[in-house]
Amino acid sequence: MNDHTDYDAIVLAGGAARRLGGADKPALSVGGRPLLDRVLAACPDAACTVVVGPGRPTARPVVRALEDPPGGGPLAALEAGLRHTTAPVVLVLSADLPFLTAATVHDLLAAATAGGPGPGGGAAPRDGAMLRDASGRDQPLVAAYRSGPLRRELARLRAGHGTLSGLPLRALWAELVLERVPDDRSTASFDCDTWEDIDAARARIREHGTVLDEWITAVKAELGIELDVDTAALLDLARDAAHGVARPGAPLTTFLVGYAAGQQGRDVQELTDRAAALANRWAAEAEGTGGTEGAARSGGATGDEAKPAE
Repeated sequence: MNDHTDYDAIVLAGGAARRLGGADKPALSVGGRPLLDRVLAACPDAACTVVVGPGRPTARPVVRALEDPPGGGPLAALEAGLRHTTAPVVLVLSADLPFLTAATVHDLLAAATAGGPGPGGGAAPRDGAMLRDASGRDQPLVAAYRSGPLRRELARLRAGHGTLSGLPLRALWAELVLERVPDDRSTASFDCDTWEDIDAARARIREHGTVLDEWITAVKAELGIELDVDTAALLDLARDAAHGVARPGAPLTTFLVGYAAGQQGRDVQELTDRAAALANRWAAEAEGTGGTEGAARSGGATGDEAKPAE
């Protein structure tokens, strides 16, 4: 459960991906993880997560759904997903958002459930909230909707057109009161429609300043662990072990810290600090500067000079 409200999540993972030559887009890897799994990682606290599209393996359990007819478009897929949800708010996401985070999801949920101006100037709930990228484009597939108004609008569209198949997304929010949540750097809203987009996403995660966090996140996902890791502290520990003990001591020491944290349920930061202090004591001994010994070596008399005069 997040800090804002109960919600279900619907991830739209169908589509022909024509601009990708028909490739299975949600299964394409960015940072060693399928795009679909990266999106699922951003909404781990959803009460129910529905993936609409062909069956694929996922890193965590989901409910499967398929629009009728298959390939009927996003509104038909959304209706298929809604049949499996019961929460008052529904998070709606496309399956090709490599940089979506839980923080952005929670921002959307908070905006969707906040009160807005109602009749007579009083407070009234909004119908939802969607992301708006840096260019000012609305992102209806990075959005949180109140389930009541969402179901109402889908029913209205079906009644008016006889079907939802082939209808454009913009038809959905014409009658909905939606808050816009800015994505000033177009990061969370970055989607992968072309091979150029895939290449750009793969390059972005390797940029200096982000690559280590991306790598640690990928490793934790692969190993199925949720341990919080202070990357900077572990790197400092590795440096101390490499310089003060021996170069191979760096990876072995950080491994042992993680092992101890996992086995004993202890705080990683505490274990990191203790191991770093040990490495520094080890180095101090090698340099002859540890504690009172260091003071004696630097300032005290030794040898014949230390003997009393006869």
